[in-house]
Amino acid sequence: MKILHVETGQHLYGGAKQVSYLLAGLQQHGVESHLVCPIGSAIGRTVKESVAEVYEVPMRGDLDLGFIWRMRRIIRQVEPDLLHLHSRRGADLLGGIAGRWSGIRTVLSRRVDNPEPPAVVRLKYALYDRVIAISQGIADVLLEEGVAAEKLACVRSAVDVEAYQKSCDKSWFRAEFNLPEDTLVMATVAQLISRKGHRFLMQAMPRLIQRYPNLRWLIFGKGPLQEELRDEIVRRGLQSHVQLAGFRQDLAEIYPCLDLLVHPALMEGLGIALLQAASAGLPIVAVDAGGMPEVVEDGVNGRLVPGGSVEVLGDAVEQLLGDESLRREMGESGREKMRRSFSVEQMVEGNLAVYQGLLNTDNAT
Repeated sequence: MKILHVETGQHLYGGAKQVSYLLAGLQQHGVESHLVCPIGSAIGRTVKESVAEVYEVPMRGDLDLGFIWRMRRIIRQVEPDLLHLHSRRGADLLGGIAGRWSGIRTVLSRRVDNPEPPAVVRLKYALYDRVIAISQGIADVLLEEGVAAEKLACVRSAVDVEAYQKSCDKSWFRAEFNLPEDTLVMATVAQLISRKGHRFLMQAMPRLIQRYPNLRWLIFGKGPLQEELRDEIVRRGLQSHVQLAGFRQDLAEIYPCLDLLVHPALMEGLGIALLQAASAGLPIVAVDAGGMPEVVEDGVNGRLVPGGSVEVLGDAVEQLLGDESLRREMGESGREKMRRSFSVEQMVEGNLAVYQGLLNTDNAT
């Protein structure tokens, strides 16, 4: 079996990280993988020659019509059995058109749960033979939008649980983020964009600080809201309690040193940061929306709250910060849940089953 994959992410996190897991896993199953990615991307450097043949091409987004012809040339060169499109930024629609014009079976992975206009849904999803939702929450959105159930498959994203089984280097951690010794530390790991909901936790911070004066909130990530968040921290006088910590490649070392992960996003397909944090044994406060309830079970490995509710969010965070034994218990439950339901092998086998189902249908006809 020969699969041509398309991933547009420049950095090796989120969807691109999932694709790297998939390519390595498919290699173990004897599948030949080829990858189309942006010039200079991290995933290209990571998988080149080891698990996939890499084709680096310009990718300029939804209006880059030349991408269709670039893809068609690669399809003719590779002659794959299937085309698997893993991301948006033009790769989904334009890649789907290239696949359709080339007469090749095409699979799309959908990683976000935001709705699309009905006219877009009708035209776009007609291009794909199968659509893989990375959570049941995303699958439900697609069903509501009119995508046929027989075209859908749910294959959840995965996490390498063992990569997050590290102990905390407390001296390094305190020095790295300038933290007093007795600090309670919670974190949010997300793009700095509006739908990630940082503003709701920001509004809850004065109350939380009053209850826990030694509380610190580390905000990991980057994005267009960085300056706005920085101004809000100053406006509220939170400089001693809230830190914009930027994008980090060493989260596996950071998670074990945290007391709590808070993810107040209004929308989330699944949430890779949630999988990572749970693997590291962290309790989580998240929103009861999208795919997040598939990762966080309320009262088991964290708390689920309504999106946008500052008061309920504050209550949940306050409860967990005040109970170390509960945090430890929930953290262990989360780690076991990751091993049980979100393993890399399960994700690889799920995608492979979709490929085999399509190819077997072709062979039967």
